[in-house]
Amino acid sequence: MKNRSKLQKIASGIWEYTLSIGIFIAFWFVYVRFADVPAYILPSPGVVWISFVDLFRTGMVWPHLWTTSYEVLFGFFIGSLLGMILGYIFIKIDFLKVALMPYLIFLQTAPKIALVPLFVIWFGIGIVSKIVLIISMVIFPVLSGMMLGLDSIPADVRNLLKVLKANRWQVFSQVEIKYSLPALFSSLKIGIVQAVIGAIVAEWMSGKQGLGYILTYASSTYKISMLLAGIVLTILLGIATYEMVNIFENKLLYWHESKRNQE
Repeated sequence: MKNRSKLQKIASGIWEYTLSIGIFIAFWFVYVRFADVPAYILPSPGVVWISFVDLFRTGMVWPHLWTTSYEVLFGFFIGSLLGMILGYIFIKIDFLKVALMPYLIFLQTAPKIALVPLFVIWFGIGIVSKIVLIISMVIFPVLSGMMLGLDSIPADVRNLLKVLKANRWQVFSQVEIKYSLPALFSSLKIGIVQAVIGAIVAEWMSGKQGLGYILTYASSTYKISMLLAGIVLTILLGIATYEMVNIFENKLLYWHESKRNQE
């Protein structure tokens, strides 16, 4: 019964996505057709679809898609790891939190377009500067989620651990990790979206390969259908990576009330 219920929910979700996208495309088609919009301003959905298929049919998109995917996943992994470590350290050592948090806030609030030229000067025009930008965009939300999760541990639980004389590893593995996971995964979802945005911004500004480069090329050559196809592909990459994090969340948080309510 549970498996059947899950399949029904998945099918329902797919149907809702399909219906929503279908309505959007229908409005797009009707607007272009009856408002007589020139193709160089907004091509029809069919023309964009042909450009999207051509990206794959010609093989043009594969190296760019691989480059962006690698940057996103690697930068997200490093940024998430650093965010979790720093979040844990900041909870344990208040002095470091006070000393280092302003710099992390600076990285988060500084305009990313302004940081790209600096990172290119410091780390070169290659893939390293792009990964550094992604890390700078991921680390703060993950750090915040980790700190929020650790702060949510009830005082009664901590007192019980002291009474039981639990060692540091037992406290970390049995309590701190489990309490931090719900808030941490919420921040990881934000982080993976930030990672995709960071990769595209960096490639747009200084890349010679990647989906951001395709967008730059299409924009500079006024190939609007290719530009829109590239945007669609970027959105699909963002959805795919977001769902990857969501799958891990469902696997690791099966015991959480929010997941049990979905069954």
